[in-house]
Amino acid sequence: MLPPKVPGYNLELEKLVQYIKREKCKTICLQCADGLKPYALPLVEYLESETDAKVVIWLDTNWGSCDYPAFVKGIDLLVNIGHTSPVDLMPNPE
Repeated sequence: MLPPKVPGYNLELEKLVQYIKREKCKTICLQCADGLKPYALPLVEYLESETDAKVVIWLDTNWGSCDYPAFVKGIDLLVNIGHTSPVDLMPNPE
């Protein structure tokens, strides 16, 4: 299956699939900024077709990668898809 296209974004989904496989993640929570939620189902379908993981969608409002559902139990990986990479927002500690 080809990865879904999200106009204006390079989500590097192939890298995510490799990570999921390498780390043997079984349950993934996909968290999207509100403007990207319309793309959540195609992303879930792609990730589930390429891995052995079950992907659930976090439907509550999300303000960025700092706004994570800390009380969610039983997930192996939280994937946050937002408008800006956390790397761009946080200074390098080195």
